[in-house]
Amino acid sequence: MHEAPPTPPSPSPAPAEPLSHGLKQRHLTMLGLGGVIGAGLFVGSGAGIAVAGPAIVVSYLIAGALAMLVMRMLGEMSAAMPASGSFSVHAERALGRWAGFSVGWLYWFLLVVVLAVEATAAAQIAHGWVPGVEPWAWVLLFMVVFTVANLTAVKNFGEFEFWFAALKVGAIVVFLVLGGLAVFGLLPDTDPVGMTNLTARGGFLPNGWSGVVSGVLTVVFAFGGLEVVTIAAAETDDPARAVGRAVRSAVVRILFFYVGSMLVIVSVLPWTAQQAGLSPYVKVLDAIGVPSAGQIMNIVVFVALLSALNANLYGSSRMIFSLAERGEAPRGLLKVSGGSPGKAAGVPRRAVLASVAFGFVSVLLNLLWPDTVFLYMLNSVGAVLLFVWVLIAASQLRLRARLEQEAPGALALRMWWFPYLTWVTLAGLSGVLLLMLTDDAARPQVLWSAGATALVLLVAVGRERRERQGSRWRDQERSAFTDR
Repeated sequence: MHEAPPTPPSPSPAPAEPLSHGLKQRHLTMLGLGGVIGAGLFVGSGAGIAVAGPAIVVSYLIAGALAMLVMRMLGEMSAAMPASGSFSVHAERALGRWAGFSVGWLYWFLLVVVLAVEATAAAQIAHGWVPGVEPWAWVLLFMVVFTVANLTAVKNFGEFEFWFAALKVGAIVVFLVLGGLAVFGLLPDTDPVGMTNLTARGGFLPNGWSGVVSGVLTVVFAFGGLEVVTIAAAETDDPARAVGRAVRSAVVRILFFYVGSMLVIVSVLPWTAQQAGLSPYVKVLDAIGVPSAGQIMNIVVFVALLSALNANLYGSSRMIFSLAERGEAPRGLLKVSGGSPGKAAGVPRRAVLASVAFGFVSVLLNLLWPDTVFLYMLNSVGAVLLFVWVLIAASQLRLRARLEQEAPGALALRMWWFPYLTWVTLAGLSGVLLLMLTDDAARPQVLWSAGATALVLLVAVGRERRERQGSRWRDQERSAFTDR
């Protein structure tokens, strides 16, 4: 009698969700509300106004509508199937392992590269306040502080984000109130502006609809960050209910804050007064007589950058943890901390450290070679967010039909007018990518991101092929042994 040939032991299944449930509904709601209110709005919106004029309001409506539809689809899937990997898990279930592997690693890479930009920008602001401390020292301080925060209980991350988001939301509310009063001449020493600036100097569409399209390309990436809400939902006591409430409360308010802010800016001041790289919020506050407007906005932008850094570190650690959980990343990253509930239990510390380590590499590259090596890295993730959104929509198309057949009760939050709006979203995202290819400034981002995506896809397909061949070989060996 022959002995069976040894077969490689299959890895033991990882625990489904061994993370803690330390996040509260208020944390998730504020994360959804403040997660996309960042430097892209406070500073980057000036570039959009410069190309679209008053019609930047329309650009934000279009970009915001796309983001809102993607968020609704993501919320539907996350409420039905909450997981720390969120859309990476959904893509795997809907399209196959190659999709989950690809979107998970691409998103992780996106977060740890952008993390370097945020840390460096925040360090430049802090260096302006305290010139005696070099920017690299500020970067080190920020990275250490938020690494420690993410290595301890998840509620610490939630508390940081709650107060960061509260400050950003509060700043925008005050800005909207002051701007609205200025428009109607209700502030001291101001005359009513009315809607004159919306139609003067070339009209509402000074650069035509091409300006609106250019504005969309400029501002659409400012909505990145919404996805972290569905990643964080897995660490709440009731993920399905929590993500549903967060999505419902966030999308309309975000549109209100973004579009409302733009409407105030182009109403108070002529659009020609705005410049790329300068905060339009500062210009408006200066115009209506708010003292130290520049420093006030510097503080708000500083907080926004630290908030994004904290959220990106959290999101990247949970994404790579989820990849490890599904066998798509080193299984050593599955180790979570012990401790008593409510303290440091259930924190994926190795996943946090892995993300921080690459984040430090990105920061170093940004400090040493910002115009060469790091620029190539930044371009390679420039359009990844849109690729992720496309896969979210494609996953929702397949999973919604499956859920309606197998578990209709799980659809606590439903996508509007399915499947028509899902197809509209896919068409819109594809249109944005095609338009980026025609834009000289955006084309390198699409091409480099497409190259990075193709590389990850090749790795994913190669892994699946090797696994199928290994499985076929083991089946043949078993069959041969049975025959003997």
